[in-house]
Amino acid sequence: MPQHDVWSSDPTRPLILTPGEPAGIGAEIAGLAWMRQSSESIPCFVLLDEVERLHALFAELGWRIPVAEVTSCADAIDAFAEALPVLDHRFGRKVVPGTPSSATGEAVLNAIRRAVALVRSVEAAAVVTNPIAKSVLYDAGFAHPGHTEFLAALAADDALPAPTPVMMLACPELRVVPVTIHIPLRQVPEALTRDAILHAARVTARSLIRDFGIANPRLCVAGLNPHAGEQGVLGREDIDVIAPALETLRAEGFSVTGPVSADTMFHAAARAAYDAALCMYHDQALIPIKTIDFARGVNITLGLPFVRTSPDHGTAFALAGTGKADPTSLIEALRTAREMVEGRARAAAADGV
Repeated sequence: MPQHDVWSSDPTRPLILTPGEPAGIGAEIAGLAWMRQSSESIPCFVLLDEVERLHALFAELGWRIPVAEVTSCADAIDAFAEALPVLDHRFGRKVVPGTPSSATGEAVLNAIRRAVALVRSVEAAAVVTNPIAKSVLYDAGFAHPGHTEFLAALAADDALPAPTPVMMLACPELRVVPVTIHIPLRQVPEALTRDAILHAARVTARSLIRDFGIANPRLCVAGLNPHAGEQGVLGREDIDVIAPALETLRAEGFSVTGPVSADTMFHAAARAAYDAALCMYHDQALIPIKTIDFARGVNITLGLPFVRTSPDHGTAFALAGTGKADPTSLIEALRTAREMVEGRARAAAADGV
């Protein structure tokens, strides 16, 4: 399987933050994150959004957030301490908080394209994406299943096809990777193949080494069935699919434990024994991380040639325009993106790149 090279990334460059769905809470949590830069050590970022609407939104909320329109990411570095740096990005129609419109869909997609282009040209260090509303984008003709697949398509080039990304959810106490994601539960056994497990595990291990500086990453792999199949009594997938994949990984030199009964692998003592948990389906991964630390969860896309993180929540239309949205997940996404960029820089220096 061809591997995508990591794009050059300058850790001294700012992060680029997309607007997400403009009728959601993206602009508000961006403003709140900037307001906490001193107290919470927020890394420098530049927001793609409409400058005039930000002035109006912040004024209506009663927030004293100065907005600095910049013409390049480099300008954001000097501006960040005194004002929220913004690269003006027009939506083509008036945005009403809490009321999405497909008329802004193409502008939302263009913002994502623009962010990836800025990272490709090494003007920005990483992409951090505010939440989108896929249903709104579908009405505008969006052809991808979601954000991640669109980013993968943008990472394709003439030499290599689009990468197959892997989703990681992370908080300070836990990292989880679901092998299968947004499919009905009854389709999971068929989708859960040896190759899918191998791909998720290899991409995860490489990222833990390169992006997080973990020299010998330990993976704990959940079983699919209750009690990991109870020796086949409760299902054969753990024996016939998962276990052979893990044997292959061990033969390749990976530190892998499993398949483990999922109901015993997420308490504190168990978590101390691994660096990431590989889970077989969406809720098996997301329930524990959202239970352990709902507010600080971060969505990380592994397997792309650039760093991409995102808050682990949606557009929150009901909160849009109220000023009550919690910026904690975005703050963690910004910090995580910076950590990963710096990790890649260290890894590249160690490799003499």
